[in-house]
Amino acid sequence: MSRHDMIKGIIPPIITPMNEDESFNEAEFRNQIERQIEGGVHGIFCYGTNGECYALNTQEKEKILKVAVDQIKGRVPVYAGTGCITTKETVEMSKRAEALGADILSVITPYFAAVSQDELYEHYKTVAEAVKIPIVLYNIPARTGCSIAPETVAKLAEIDNIVGAKDSSGNWDNLKAYIELTRDKDFAVISGNDSLILSALKEGGVGGIAGCANVYPHNMVAIYEKFKAGDLEGAQAAQDAIASFRACFKYGNPNTIVKTAVGLLGYPVGKCRKPFYSMSEEGVAALKAVLEENKRNGMN
Repeated sequence: MSRHDMIKGIIPPIITPMNEDESFNEAEFRNQIERQIEGGVHGIFCYGTNGECYALNTQEKEKILKVAVDQIKGRVPVYAGTGCITTKETVEMSKRAEALGADILSVITPYFAAVSQDELYEHYKTVAEAVKIPIVLYNIPARTGCSIAPETVAKLAEIDNIVGAKDSSGNWDNLKAYIELTRDKDFAVISGNDSLILSALKEGGVGGIAGCANVYPHNMVAIYEKFKAGDLEGAQAAQDAIASFRACFKYGNPNTIVKTAVGLLGYPVGKCRKPFYSMSEEGVAALKAVLEENKRNGMN
């Protein structure tokens, strides 16, 4: 199977529902998986940035992945975020996720300490050699302080099971360079910035790992499906439709905005783990107004 058949479309970095005591809400997690699959998504990404990977311990991540694999039952690929600061721990997490049934690994760059491009290459090469399942590189420099250079991505694309890259830099030139430098390879470039999904598709990218799909799965899927069907006007309309919601990100941590929005839609997903849990009254009011307007417009 081509990597473009395996890794494509809209993949929500699914939120991790929590109870009032901040414990994992398994029942609602299963419900959110079903909601996403009903919305037509092309994969489910467990404990990504929107899934609060930074706030979960190893045991919780294992539980979440087990539940996801059990609930999804092969209907769409299951992605697991296994990147850690050290190569040793990343290898351990990746091997564990593979054993638990993940189909694809998303491996964020190391963070906190500075790392060179040569060190990044060796890091990912070592992880790839430790597992058999596909790996997608994850670049989000605003959160990690580390960026994978396009030339490093092209070099890593030569490794058999490093099959794609998610770019969440928000830098169109960087995302475009990922696509251009791997165009002659069987390599999948995915937008991690929801506003650039259609642009990436037009350039040769394969879709988006889209946090906004937690709120609007049908609309986000429409960007991809309408593009693939040749309906560029419809794809553009679906892309433009999320602008007002994304404008609410100025009121706080985007992960918090997304999870708050899902809660305001009536789903008992709880809050993000402290201290990343609150929004100002002004922000909540603006978010409610946007959700109401989009509801009137039939967006879901």
